[in-house]
Amino acid sequence: MTTNKEIQALIALLDDPDTVVFDTVTKSLLEHGRDAISELEKAWESILNEKMQERIEVLIQRIQINSTQVELKSWLDGGATDLLEGVYYIAKYQYPDLKIEPLNEEIDKIKKDVWLELNENLTALEKVKILNHILFDIYKFSRNRANFYDPQNNYINTVLETKKGNPVSLSVIYILVSRQLEIPVYGVNLPRNFILVYMDELRSEETRHEELDKHVLFYINPYNKGAVLGKKEIDFFIKQQKLKQQRSFYVPCTNVGIIQRLILNLIFSYEKLGYPDKIKSFQELFKIVK
Repeated sequence: MTTNKEIQALIALLDDPDTVVFDTVTKSLLEHGRDAISELEKAWESILNEKMQERIEVLIQRIQINSTQVELKSWLDGGATDLLEGVYYIAKYQYPDLKIEPLNEEIDKIKKDVWLELNENLTALEKVKILNHILFDIYKFSRNRANFYDPQNNYINTVLETKKGNPVSLSVIYILVSRQLEIPVYGVNLPRNFILVYMDELRSEETRHEELDKHVLFYINPYNKGAVLGKKEIDFFIKQQKLKQQRSFYVPCTNVGIIQRLILNLIFSYEKLGYPDKIKSFQELFKIVK
């Protein structure tokens, strides 16, 4: 087991002028992964050497991206069944000390508040009305009007904390709560937006994917406080945006598709802000889930 002293000893060698020593030390610190980050951050704060600080910054970023790539690949290989796990790994890249348990607890708390209002006699629309009331009236989730392109709109932890998000992240919250309640709400990968679809819960999973569009009851727009939409509204939006019609704009997307949209949002946000290192990192992550 690695000790802090071992990591500290390696960090002390980062300013060695010998490139062989530097490369060996760098490789060793990368192998330690996230265990090395806190000591690297302490070292960065305590030294005045700008070159050393720069080396440490690069190392921390490399460790974070390597670890996230490994975690995302493992998630994919496991079937990408847990959406919370996927969005957690994206947030963990930016927040290395982030734990999944508090996120789970917050989603569970919202779920319990919705569950108290539900009963087995409710229609699909009535269930959505309750979901909307809890999420948008009680918990006050809303669109981030002030800063639409803020990268924080894409990190699950900050969205749960600030209650501000974009179409994808607000949809993620909606899906996570719905799934815990076994309400058949799924993401729809609509370009320049992201919406949800409520599927016919009386249809069996075995037949659902054969003619998916026939199982759609209606659509939900979490970016507009859960407004319920019909197919005609989606048709109008596609025409308005001058998009070529595609079946994927009307039917559920996968968890992987949701993670792809989150990563593309982050790339776009960091392009707007002018952070080339972040852009490159998220482009690398996108290759994993592409």
